[in-house]
Amino acid sequence: MKISHKQATRSRHKRIRRKMEGTPDRPRLSIFRSNKHIVAQIIDDVAQHTLVAASTLDSEIKSGLDTTANCTASAKVGELVAKRAIAKGITQVVFDRGGNLYHGRVQALADAAREAGLDF
Repeated sequence: MKISHKQATRSRHKRIRRKMEGTPDRPRLSIFRSNKHIVAQIIDDVAQHTLVAASTLDSEIKSGLDTTANCTASAKVGELVAKRAIAKGITQVVFDRGGNLYHGRVQALADAAREAGLDF
C-alpha cells in the first residue's frame, strides 16, 4: 500500500516527537510548513505553553514580500522568531522540523534563526 506525502510527514513527526521534549531551560522550536506559509513556535512542553511565535502571516513579514512560499520568506520568519525569543531571554532551543526534510524552506528558517542568535 502506498502512503501519501502527508502521511509520511506525520509518521516522521511522531517518531521525532517520541524522543524530543522542550523544557523550560531549552524549549522546542517547532516548524509547520504548508504550501503557502510557514509557522515557527517556541514551545515549553512541560507547561504546555507557546512562548514565542512567528509566521509568514505576520503583517511585518507579509508586507515586504511578493510571495510567502519561498526560502526568503522562511528566512525572515526564522530571523523574527529568534529576535522575539532573545527579547524574552531564550537563547537555546531544541529544533523540531515537524517531520519535514531538513531542506529548502525548513533549512532556510533554521539557518536564519542561528545567525540571529539562537543556539540549537
